[in-house]
Amino acid sequence: MARTVGTVSRGIRAPIIREGDDLAAIVVDSVLEASREEHFDIQDRDVIGVTEAVVARAQGNYATVDQIAGDVRAKFGGGTLGVVFPILSRNRFAICLRGIARGASKIVLMLSFPSDEVGNHLIDLDALDEKGVNPWTDVLTESRYRELFGENRHPFTGVDYVSYYSDLIREEGAEVEIVLANDARVILDYTKNVLNCDIHTRERTKRLLRSAGAEKVFGLDEILRAPFEGSGYNANYGLLGSNKATEHTVKLFPRDSEAFAHKVADMMLEKTGKHVEVLVYGDGAFKDPVGKIWELADPVVSPGHTEGLVGTPNELKLKYLADNQFADLKGEELRSAISHYIEKKSSDLKGSMESQGTTPRRLTDLIGSLCDLTSGSGDKGTPIIYIQGYFDNYAD
Repeated sequence: MARTVGTVSRGIRAPIIREGDDLAAIVVDSVLEASREEHFDIQDRDVIGVTEAVVARAQGNYATVDQIAGDVRAKFGGGTLGVVFPILSRNRFAICLRGIARGASKIVLMLSFPSDEVGNHLIDLDALDEKGVNPWTDVLTESRYRELFGENRHPFTGVDYVSYYSDLIREEGAEVEIVLANDARVILDYTKNVLNCDIHTRERTKRLLRSAGAEKVFGLDEILRAPFEGSGYNANYGLLGSNKATEHTVKLFPRDSEAFAHKVADMMLEKTGKHVEVLVYGDGAFKDPVGKIWELADPVVSPGHTEGLVGTPNELKLKYLADNQFADLKGEELRSAISHYIEKKSSDLKGSMESQGTTPRRLTDLIGSLCDLTSGSGDKGTPIIYIQGYFDNYAD
């Protein structure tokens, strides 16, 4: 009988994870229990995704505002600090900003406009055009911003982030000055000590600042790369990928994700005899076409995964084959011809016409995004995702 189902992505419910839990054992037990209850078999090359949040929670990878402040003060000395290109997020940045402000005497906060790096808008694009403001060259003080554009609240959260971040900095005992600009080097007119908080453009920003004469430049990825007074840490990403845990703590991106992924895969092999792939996933890499927000506020979609998830898809475009090579066929003859063509396809289709329109993205980004969409970010209670058939094709 021909198969009638391709890829299946299941959210697997699990206990609430606490610090110190044996998460690998919980993941394996949860998947095996679901397979018994839902009557699906474990197969080679199935994929298990585990959200980064529960990996970090099990590790106890947390930091307090005071620990963030201490590391900032140790790196910059506690004076005036330029904070460049943060994203506009209570969850992702507000608690980090508290620590940064607590570690300095004055913060010059430079925001990109009309939106932050991931698409949260401060200013409507049409309003920019109406006022004749060029975001590539113009620099706006807070007073000029208010004069031109007034109060702008985030459409989803209702927060005026200019006021929210300003008030938060003052609450931590620091002075604050707000600047809107898109050239990182503008901050050097205010201070030579800079903490750049952009995510995916961070290395370029550091290079520009250093070449323009900055004295001290660190990225948010370099704060808490090592423990500070007992804090959590991430040796690769520092505070990038962190989330608000409480009003005074953040949960950092998990450590040792690669080792965790291999541990789960090894346990599944021992218990089932099947070679499954495993990844730790965070934000998916996709953009909301209505809100214009790019989801990826983490530094990577997957901080750790098994080797079978390295690479990109090598796929043929079925509609191209049907409309070109096999345009004169139909029914079973067409199905058979396309199946045979797939079976004989090259191991590297890059640049071929038959592959045009397929998705040239990394497998970890594609599968991690599928995991993120399946698990959601709210109360579904499914921090584990089980995917079957992802590596199958029409000829299987």
